[in-house]
Amino acid sequence: MLCGLAAACSNPFGRQYEYEEQLHLGVDGSADVIINTSLPALAALRGFRLDPMIDRDGIRQQVEKAGCANPRVGRPWTRRGRRFAQIRLAVGDVRWLRECPLLSWSAYTFEIDAGVIRFTQVVGAASGVDPGPVNWDGGEVVGFKLHVPSRIVFHNVKRLEDGSNGAAERGNILAWEQYLSDRRASRPVQMEVQMDSRSILFHAVRLFLGALAAAVAVLGVAIWLVIRRGRRRLRSG
Repeated sequence: MLCGLAAACSNPFGRQYEYEEQLHLGVDGSADVIINTSLPALAALRGFRLDPMIDRDGIRQQVEKAGCANPRVGRPWTRRGRRFAQIRLAVGDVRWLRECPLLSWSAYTFEIDAGVIRFTQVVGAASGVDPGPVNWDGGEVVGFKLHVPSRIVFHNVKRLEDGSNGAAERGNILAWEQYLSDRRASRPVQMEVQMDSRSILFHAVRLFLGALAAAVAVLGVAIWLVIRRGRRRLRSG
């Protein structure tokens, strides 16, 4: 069952995911992905087993050995008795993410037409691997977050509560959520977004230049009025 936007969920400090993919998309199609996951979820969803006692260098070596180029790995941490890890990947073309076995369960499309970027990500089947005994209670959530680089034209995010369209989170972030049990059962997740092909920075610069031009125009008019009044006084004097 999809939960829609993380902002709509009840935790005021943000959702704590058992497995999370954060995709930072560029208007040129480049992408940075951050995977935050418990090691049992990594095994159950992606078939990627790691020793809970392994350090960050060991994780990086295992990810590289699996076929994912140039990963960056954060310091592992523990939550609710389960070991977690963070893995970062960067590619010049988001569609190349399928070359990394950790992300090969998704199909990506990135197209630009008439000034609009159309991006989709369809998350396919989980690995089905049994991670062994894990103290999951059934409330664990999987999240897919998309950091959008420009003005959003359309998205298919839905709220769990009422089925209505959700709004982007602060920072132009869209999030799709699913219970871990549903993701392990390979229930589909389809993410669709349309956005402006010009970045938010472009729009910010344009607004700034527009405001600057308006300010200069106002200042010019004010100077012209002062000069005009001065000339009138000289003539009258």
